[in-house]
Amino acid sequence: MNINDLLNSSAGQQIVSNISQQFGLDQGQAVSAVQAALPMILGGLGRNAQDAQGAESLNSALSQHDPSVLDNIQGFFGNGASVQSEGSKILGHIFGDKVSTVENGVAKSSGISLDKIGPIIAMLAPLVMSYLNKQKQSNNVTQSGGLGDLIGGLAGSMGGGNTTQGGGGGLIGMVTGFLDKDKDGSVIDDIMGMFGKK
Repeated sequence: MNINDLLNSSAGQQIVSNISQQFGLDQGQAVSAVQAALPMILGGLGRNAQDAQGAESLNSALSQHDPSVLDNIQGFFGNGASVQSEGSKILGHIFGDKVSTVENGVAKSSGISLDKIGPIIAMLAPLVMSYLNKQKQSNNVTQSGGLGDLIGGLAGSMGGGNTTQGGGGGLIGMVTGFLDKDKDGSVIDDIMGMFGKK
């Protein structure tokens, strides 16, 4: 299973539906927002997991995110304010001072206004953590060192790269390039293109 499978699952459809309702977006806009945001979050996590200290920190953080929330998406979105607060902290850990760069890039690519895309990304961050914890458990990844490979498998399958070494292939490499070079956000169009727009 990779992040594409999550997007196409019933949970993914519920995520899109809830975002559509909560932020006053039509279905197509909500899909664009989710398709742009999820890979950025996953790619950012993969980037952090490429060194031992980052992987250890992520491994510890994942244990606090219950995979069962993916079975109750409605309930998850019902806790909007607390979820956004938690998500903002997660994004700060993942992207540091580049959070606004990510928000701007996703907003530009998805065509959703910045005042909506920020909270949307923040709400999706805890879901990605729960999803990763679920994948970690189902793949029996017990060591933090295996996290980079796990995320690389989930993300790399979208970008055509199959390595997390030397800066990462596929999605992780694209996200790393985006964050390191402060590009204009066009890389997110490439990331969204991996999903094949409907």
